[in-house]
Amino acid sequence: MGSCKSPHVVLLLYVLVCFVYQSFAFGVDTNQTAKLLVDASEASGRPISETLFGIFFEEINHAGAGGLWAELVSNRGFEAGGPNVPSNIDPWSIIGNESSLIVSTDRSSCFDRNKVALRMEVLCDSQGASSCPDGGVGIYNPGFWGMNIEKGKTYSVVLYVRSSGSINVSVSLTGSDGLQNLAAANIIASGSEVSNWTKVEVMLEAQGTNPNSRLQLTTTRKGFIWFDQVSVMPLDTYKGHGFRKDLVEMLEDLKPQFMRFPGGCFVEGEWLRNAFRWKETIGPWEERPGHFGDVWMYWTDDGLGYFEFLQLAEDLGTLPIWVFNNGISHTDQVDTSSVLPFVQEALDGLEFARGNPNSTWGSLRAAMGHPEPFDLRYVAIGNEDCGKKNYRGNYLKFYSAIKRAYPDIKIISNCDGSSRKLDHPADLYDFHVYTDAKNMFSMAHQFDHTSRSGPKAFVSEYAVTGKDAGTGSLLAALAEAGFLIGLEKNSDVVEMASYAPLFVNANNRRWNPDAIVFNSSHLYGTPSYWVQCLFNESSGATIFNATLQTNSSTSLLASAISWKNSENENSYLRIKIVNFGTNIVNLKIVVDGLEPNSINLSESTKTVLTSTNLMDENSFNEPKKVIPNRILLEKAGEDDEDTEVAISPHSFTSIDFLIESSFIRTTGADSVSVSSV
Repeated sequence: MGSCKSPHVVLLLYVLVCFVYQSFAFGVDTNQTAKLLVDASEASGRPISETLFGIFFEEINHAGAGGLWAELVSNRGFEAGGPNVPSNIDPWSIIGNESSLIVSTDRSSCFDRNKVALRMEVLCDSQGASSCPDGGVGIYNPGFWGMNIEKGKTYSVVLYVRSSGSINVSVSLTGSDGLQNLAAANIIASGSEVSNWTKVEVMLEAQGTNPNSRLQLTTTRKGFIWFDQVSVMPLDTYKGHGFRKDLVEMLEDLKPQFMRFPGGCFVEGEWLRNAFRWKETIGPWEERPGHFGDVWMYWTDDGLGYFEFLQLAEDLGTLPIWVFNNGISHTDQVDTSSVLPFVQEALDGLEFARGNPNSTWGSLRAAMGHPEPFDLRYVAIGNEDCGKKNYRGNYLKFYSAIKRAYPDIKIISNCDGSSRKLDHPADLYDFHVYTDAKNMFSMAHQFDHTSRSGPKAFVSEYAVTGKDAGTGSLLAALAEAGFLIGLEKNSDVVEMASYAPLFVNANNRRWNPDAIVFNSSHLYGTPSYWVQCLFNESSGATIFNATLQTNSSTSLLASAISWKNSENENSYLRIKIVNFGTNIVNLKIVVDGLEPNSINLSESTKTVLTSTNLMDENSFNEPKKVIPNRILLEKAGEDDEDTEVAISPHSFTSIDFLIESSFIRTTGADSVSVSSV
């Protein structure tokens, strides 16, 4: 698995070889020179927003259902075909043939909000002329393009069953063809024990590994059996809360300061009837009705619901940002005169998150195992709805009601306030940008001239898209790095920023590119993910004035921050440089405002993200083809004044200068020139 933690520290010999190679490949005579003047004095330093960089989760690309949420069964309640019967039960399939069993659906479930259940009429028997085939007949579920079953791990299988007689049902985890038996147990019960719906839980310890496994429910006993709400969950989940560990650990490494959820267009729906409504996603998972996400065109059981999103934010130690529907979808919308039920739903949602455990909705949160309130401080009223007929009127209804009940809540408008003043009150405004690489790089200056008064920007969705992006190219990542440097420099008016989309299941690419790509068992970060890693210390850091003097200013961007490593308490001056051009740049870094000899070059590092081709991508076969490589920043000579940093073409470089003891002066200090190969 990839990690934001430094991938490699290599010998100086390797560094010199790389430098010689670059000189040969690109031609020494094509090298350009530049100087970066950094004022690291206390007077120059400005605090970066504590919440500048975070993450945005949307249920898109099977990011949650079949991804972040560790449930292995797809369509566990047989509801994906809709509430009517007969229902489409895909991806459930039949083991046996029409002479041995008949599978159908009816509305006999014990759960009022999801009435569809599966009815299995077994025509064969354990003996006699109509004996069942070896292994029995029944149904199987392949999960989300294969269940990842790992040897030695335990899986909890929960299902609801009833029957007209006694049962002997085999519950097994097998290979995709049913031949490899990884784990199995039998449910044996008398007719009286299962005459009514009965919950059964079986723990299965895997005796083998197969990333393309399936769940089988089979029997050799004639009769009628009904199944509903069939779940398979690994016991080994992130902090025991049901999240797939390797995916969350990738998020952990980003050190996100906030998490926006659950969308995106997923919040709006193509039609309001298919919008995400938080009340339908809480309580026992068996009772959640689920819904069809008609924007991204797949069913979600909503096991990953409002409560789970709040829990995940807490587990990551980050601030939740709840995006809720404001009565507007892509196709229909509620008139402002009729929007109060939506307003009340939002207020109830805030009470669920923040109310005391004795309140109406807070008591439901407590019943779900979280008596203490969640730290919900931000809400976004709608998603990309500015300009729609009823948005402004609806927004004002929400704004006034929420501010009356929760005056501390920061409210985010969908309308862009970067170039002109908003015509309505807001604490932040949402800014989305998807564009080509050249334009994204130029947008480093997007907020240079934004008014320094009024609400601040939340750049909640940004990414290079189209042919420049592929499915996650170096070119896209470099352009985004330039854009993020611009956000750092404008962090007095940009409070938050997050890339989108965050996840994609490789079997369901509804959108390209994405930060993290996964299947049932593997994952990797795209170059855009690794760019975000190199900004993970920026939130709450101090940014200094950094001025580039270069004859190729259009292809270079740079910033300078100071930050402290919480693990070893070391302090660093971090210089980040994007070289969007085709030439090596010999960069001299001149730092003003430090005590003489305060930079320890021998323990400083240089991290570079680059590759041999701008369109290079990572993949399951080459997950580390384009990742940051960190090396020790060695002195090229005894005289620091004569050394330089070689900035590779088409690269993103992050240099961490280790600062010895207290070093910042408030007034004129000596200059320090620092550099290396």
